[in-house]
Amino acid sequence: MKAMTNEEQNGRQIIPLKEGWKFTRHSLEEPEPVQGSRVHLDESGWETVRVPHDWAIAGPFHPDHDVHVNSVMEDGIHDNITHVGRTGALPIVGIGWYRLHIIIPEAWRGRLITVEFDGVMSNSTVYMNGTECGSWPYGYTSFTFDLTEHVTFGGENVLAVQVCSLPSSSRWYPGAGIYRQVRLVVKSPVHVAPWGTYITASDISEQCASIRVRTNVAGSSDSAAKVELITQLLNPEGILCAQATSVQEVCAHAEFEQHLTVKRPALWGTAHPRLYKAVSTVLLDGVEVDQYETPFGIRTISFDAKEGFRLNGEYMKLKGVCLHHDLGPLGAAVHVRAMERQLELMKEMGCNAIRMSHNPPAPELLDLCDAMGLLVIDEAFDEWGVGKVENGYHRLFKDWAEQDLRAMISRDRNHPSIIMWSIGNEMREQRLESGAITTAFLTGIVHDADPTRPVTAGFSMSDDAIENGLAAAVDIPGWNYKPHRYEEYHLHHPDWIMYGSETASTVSSRGVYHLPAVEDIPVEPKSDLQASSYDLSAPPWGTTPDQEFMAQEDLPYMLGEFVWTGFDYLGEPTPYRKEWPSRSSYFGIMDLCGLPKDRYYLYQSQWSSNPVLHLLPHWNWEGHECREIPVVCYTSYQAAELFLNGASLGIRRKSASSQPERYRLRWNAVPYEPGCLRVVAYDENEAPAMTHEVRTAGAPASVQLEADRNVIRADGEDLSFVTVSIVDEQGILCPRANHPVSFCLEGPGEIVAVDNGDPTSTTSFSAMSISTFSGKCLVIVRSRAGEAGSIVVYANSNLLHMGKTVISLL
Repeated sequence: MKAMTNEEQNGRQIIPLKEGWKFTRHSLEEPEPVQGSRVHLDESGWETVRVPHDWAIAGPFHPDHDVHVNSVMEDGIHDNITHVGRTGALPIVGIGWYRLHIIIPEAWRGRLITVEFDGVMSNSTVYMNGTECGSWPYGYTSFTFDLTEHVTFGGENVLAVQVCSLPSSSRWYPGAGIYRQVRLVVKSPVHVAPWGTYITASDISEQCASIRVRTNVAGSSDSAAKVELITQLLNPEGILCAQATSVQEVCAHAEFEQHLTVKRPALWGTAHPRLYKAVSTVLLDGVEVDQYETPFGIRTISFDAKEGFRLNGEYMKLKGVCLHHDLGPLGAAVHVRAMERQLELMKEMGCNAIRMSHNPPAPELLDLCDAMGLLVIDEAFDEWGVGKVENGYHRLFKDWAEQDLRAMISRDRNHPSIIMWSIGNEMREQRLESGAITTAFLTGIVHDADPTRPVTAGFSMSDDAIENGLAAAVDIPGWNYKPHRYEEYHLHHPDWIMYGSETASTVSSRGVYHLPAVEDIPVEPKSDLQASSYDLSAPPWGTTPDQEFMAQEDLPYMLGEFVWTGFDYLGEPTPYRKEWPSRSSYFGIMDLCGLPKDRYYLYQSQWSSNPVLHLLPHWNWEGHECREIPVVCYTSYQAAELFLNGASLGIRRKSASSQPERYRLRWNAVPYEPGCLRVVAYDENEAPAMTHEVRTAGAPASVQLEADRNVIRADGEDLSFVTVSIVDEQGILCPRANHPVSFCLEGPGEIVAVDNGDPTSTTSFSAMSISTFSGKCLVIVRSRAGEAGSIVVYANSNLLHMGKTVISLL
C-alpha cells in the first residue's frame, strides 16, 4: 500500500506511481472477466509489478500470437496470406487489470487530486474506488483525469486501470499495458492546466528575442477569482533573465498572455542545445497556490523550396532516422537510459534528426532530443478513417482524431527540437478523392494549435497523393521511397518544399553475409531466414542507402532524409511474413540489441565529420579456401588500398560517375585464405591516414564482457548495457560463434533483459541465458535503488573461460 505524504499545503505535488501495482490479465474470450475495478477484491494471485510495465515482453514467443490473416498494401503484397510475427509473436492480446492501493491524507481535502498517464496501450479505463473516471482508447496519447470526487480522504483508496489490447490492432509490436509513466498530481483548484503553457519566440537577433507566453489557468467554475500570474524566465545557467506579472479574473478557465524580452539570447541548436525554463507561479489573494515549470528553447527554423532547411539561419541537411517506440529486449516500457543510449548511438553515426514513427512518443524521448540537440518530426497517426489492420486507429478516427492530435500538440509544442508536425503516414486516403478533405481538416487543427511549425505527412502512393490533392494540402509533403522521382516532383511543383520522409528500407542481419554479393531488390527470402549484411538487399519499395545518398547530395532543395530505420524493432519481419521463427525487423542500421550492423559505418562515413574506415565481411570462411569473396570498405576517405596477408590487392577510389563506387570501395573477387585483411585509407595528399584490420579468428576460447558504462546511478532506474563476445586466444571475435551463454550477478543490481540481435531467436528476453549470434549477445543490468557498492556480472559458456565485468554504483 502506497501512503501519500503531506509535505506541502499549497504548492503542487507530483508523486510518481511506480512501485506496488498489482496486475493480472486474461484472454478476450473469458465469459466472466475479472472485475478489477471493485474496491474489495482478492489480489492474492495477482503479480506485483512496477510501472512502466509491458506485460507481453517476457513472452513466450509463439507463432499463434496475434496472427494476421492478410497483408496490407504497405508491405507491397496485396494477396491474403497468414502473416506470422507481424506484431512480434508476443502475447499482446488480452485484458489487463492494474490496481494500486493509496492512502490519501486528510490534509489534502479541498485540493484537486488528478492522475496523469503518459500513455497506456491501449483502450484504457481508469477507476477510483470503483467509480469510472474516464477512458482513453489511443495507446500513444497522454491524458489526465480528475479523481477528487471519488477519493476517500484520510483512508485507503484503490486506483484501478483496465487495459484492453485487441488483435490485429497494429502493424508492429505496440507493447501492452501501462507502458509509460503515471503520476498523481495534487494541486490547488486554481492552477496551471495540464500542458497549459505555450511559449513562442520571435524577432530573434543577437541582441534580443521577444518571448510570448500563453498560460491556461484553471479555476473553480463556481465563482470568479482574481488571480495573479508571475512568469519568470531562467536562462540556461538558471539565472533569472526576464519576468512578467499579470492579474486576471478566472472562473473555469482563463488564458493569460504575457510578452517578455530576453537579451542576448542563447540559441538552441544541434551543436549547442541551450534550454531556458519558464516558471509560472499562480497567486490567489497574494498567496502562492501553484507553480509550473516549462523548459523551452529559442531558435529559428525556415524551409525553402530551393534552398532547403535552415536552423538559426544556417543551412542544414536533415540526416534523420525513423524510430519505433519499442526498446528491443526491454519492450515498449519506458526506460530513459535505453532511449538515451539509442540517441547517443545515432548522434555518433552523424544523425541529426528523428522521425517519431508513427505515433506520439514518450515525453522523455523529446526531453532527450531537446537536451542532446536532435531535430524531431512529431507524428500523430498511422491510420486515418480507412484501416490498414482490422482493429487499427480507423475505428477511433471520427470521434478521437481531433482530440488526440490536439493532445499531442499541447503536450509537445514547447520542445525546441520539434521542427514539423506529421499528421500521418502512408494513409489509405491517398487513393481517395476525399483524402484531401481529411488532410485539410487535420492540417487546420495543427495550424490552429501551433502555427509556428509546418505540417507534413509521409506519402507512399505519391502519384495518388498528388492527383487527389493530399500533397498540396500539407505545408511540406514527405515522400516515402521516391528518390528516383524527386527531380520530377520538383520540376512540376517548384514551389513545394520536399524531403524523404521514409527512405531506403535496406534489410540486413548483423554479421551475416550471403554469396554472391549482388543487388537483391526485391529481396528473396533465404533458407536461414536472414538478410545479407552486404547492404544490397531491400523489399520491392526500398533501395540501397546509396541511391538516397546520391539524390540528397545532388539536389540541394531536398531537406534531407529519414532512414527506415535507426534500430531493428519488434514485428514486421520483412521479407519473412509467413516463415517461423521470424519475429523482428531487419531494417535497422543497428540490430535489436543496439549493436551496429555494417550499414552503421556506411551512414557514418557520409553523415559524420569524424574519420571512418570499416571493412567487411568477416574473414572466417572455413571450407571456402580459394573461393572469391567480395570485400567492401566504408570510409570517409576517397581512396584506400587492400592487403591480404601483406600482399596488395590494389587501390580503389570513389567515383562520382558510378553509384556503387560513389560511396563504397569494393574488391569484388578476393580469393579466400586465412590470415589478415588490412585496409589503408589515403588522404587528399595520397598519404596513409588510417588503417583497419579484419583477422581470421581461431577456436573460441573466452567470453569477453564490455559494458557501455561501468559506473551507473544507484536509483533503481539506470542501466548498463553489457556486450558479450566469444573470442579466440588472441582476443579476436569469433564471427560465426553461436555459443549458449549463461549469466549470473552479484551485488545491488538485477539482470532485466538479454538478447542477441537475431531476428529469428525465440529465447525469452527475461531468460538468464542466450546463444550468441554472429559471435555476440547482450545482457542489460539495472541498479537497485539506494544501495551502494558494485555489481559483478559473470558470463559462462561451456569449455570457455568465464567472462566478468564490474559496474560501480554512484
